[in-house]
Amino acid sequence: MGVLVKRSSMTFFSDGNDHYSHRVRIVLAEKGVTVDIINIDPGDKPEELADLNPYNSLPTLLDRDLVLYESKIMMEYLDERFPHPPLLPVYPVARGQCRLWIYRMERDWCALVDAIEAGQGGESSLEAARKDLRDSLVGVAPIFGDKPFFMSDEFTLVDCCLGPILWRLPKLGVQLPQTKQTKPLFDYMNRIFQMKAFGASLSEQELEMRPTRAA
Repeated sequence: MGVLVKRSSMTFFSDGNDHYSHRVRIVLAEKGVTVDIINIDPGDKPEELADLNPYNSLPTLLDRDLVLYESKIMMEYLDERFPHPPLLPVYPVARGQCRLWIYRMERDWCALVDAIEAGQGGESSLEAARKDLRDSLVGVAPIFGDKPFFMSDEFTLVDCCLGPILWRLPKLGVQLPQTKQTKPLFDYMNRIFQMKAFGASLSEQELEMRPTRAA
């Protein structure tokens, strides 16, 4: 066992390429949290991380004696710990709906992103995953015209999960067609990418994924 480093401020162990790390960084930026962000190469993790997190995984959030190592738990913890601006609705039904959308995103989209990034199954499988992700996003594109954010008038944790996926599309080799159907999605992407908190959340690696913030 290594020696744990005593930290006086909140510390976030982050992978600069990882969309799960990115979603938490957006919450931290939106809340204006004072945090020490430590970008870690997944192939060269410090001993301290294994001492803190039994899974030795990224991201990991350390707040005094509390250690969290699941991104959704981190996001909800931060939303409760720093209540302004709120990133989940007040009412239980709406909160439950937001959690369900995040669950569906992870099942339907994050799983495809993870498979593409891991290079699973050879080129034919990768192309199939890219097509599935592209077709699914194109299919839901019109709903982005209904409200300024994902099914909401306010920016929520759902957007914090979706934004990093959309930001990574060029890196994933997924190109969305620019059509009348997809215009609401492109408008949403531009709106999200231009947010101050989104810009502040980007790691050096993520900045290189898109030279400009335009969708």
